Amino acid sequence: MPTATTGPLAGLRVLELGGIGPGPFCGMILADMGAEVVRIDRTAEAGRPAFNPVLQRGRHSVTLDLKTPEGSQTALRLVDTADALIEGFRPGVAERLGLGPEECLARNPRLVYGRMTGWGQDGPLAQTPGHDINYIAMSGVLHAIGPADGDPTVPLNLIGDMGGGGLLLALGIAAGLVHAQATGRGQVVDAAMTDGSALQLALVHGLMAQGQWTDRRGGNQLDGTAPFYRTYRCADGGHMAVGCIEPQFYAEFLDVLGLSTDPLFAKQNDTPAWPSMAARLEQIFALRTRSEWTAAFTDREACTTPVLDFTEAAAHPHNVARGTYLTRDDDFLSPAPAPRFLGTPTAAGHPAPPNGAHTDEILLAAGLSADELAVLRTQGAIA
Repeated sequence: MPTATTGPLAGLRVLELGGIGPGPFCGMILADMGAEVVRIDRTAEAGRPAFNPVLQRGRHSVTLDLKTPEGSQTALRLVDTADALIEGFRPGVAERLGLGPEECLARNPRLVYGRMTGWGQDGPLAQTPGHDINYIAMSGVLHAIGPADGDPTVPLNLIGDMGGGGLLLALGIAAGLVHAQATGRGQVVDAAMTDGSALQLALVHGLMAQGQWTDRRGGNQLDGTAPFYRTYRCADGGHMAVGCIEPQFYAEFLDVLGLSTDPLFAKQNDTPAWPSMAARLEQIFALRTRSEWTAAFTDREACTTPVLDFTEAAAHPHNVARGTYLTRDDDFLSPAPAPRFLGTPTAAGHPAPPNGAHTDEILLAAGLSADELAVLRTQGAIA
């Protein structure tokens, strides 16, 4: 069995009911912070590689058939010694398996029960299928991303699945653990990706309240409309990212480009002039390669940087110095744990194990006997 890790959550045990996307992302974060995370996968997947070698790092893996009474009861034995649980089923599924919060908290009153869904545990859409794109569409986020004269731009699955889903669930579980330690009582955390993506609009809604944001795509300072906050294509097809919002950085930006005295750029926030300013900057950036522009902006406080691909980002000296990315022996990249804790350093756990790699060790440690494991195998409850 993998050895114990370090980190601020060391000594805590989390039970993760197998899923994909935001739930495993939450489990990865907690494992990176030192928690012992035991993932339950289906018996049909026993021996198969983990579905994602990064999201499932640092886990212990058990295979159980939760649809059988024996498998469900075995999972409850693991609940008895868990501090937290992660499940990402549709509302009501965990209850039908006999693993809902009522059953689990009856056995373990200190348990923090984390629920990850797209729409939440209630509401008219609670039972409707969906994915990240649907959740951020319905929260208003997707409407705000993209050009004014174009369609909404899909921002990977970062805002709904990862930020508004898995990351927020990890925060909710951490808060629940603090509450449980203080009161002896657990929590049920209802984390919905629609809620989480809406929460990330706090700044935008605050700006709207102040009359500094319009509720339309492609008309605001931070949505790619402002000429000083967008990307520009270079002569070689690469791009530079410009983010010189503050006047001093804007002045430095103009100085690098030789535009300090150009009247077109004299008033940074002259919004009617933004299209003309952007068109001129597009022409200028198209004259040189990305590497040439990178050199021109190096050591200048103009908030202008190259747009790097994944491999370039991992090799950049700053990211190398901080260890922002990790490279495993089989040469795939993965992000390092974040944030960092100087008092209790974190480290990415062992590579994702094959499904069911720790079934016997985990169940024996939970108090089941070898004879009980043999019976469970005969029943098909474990692999």
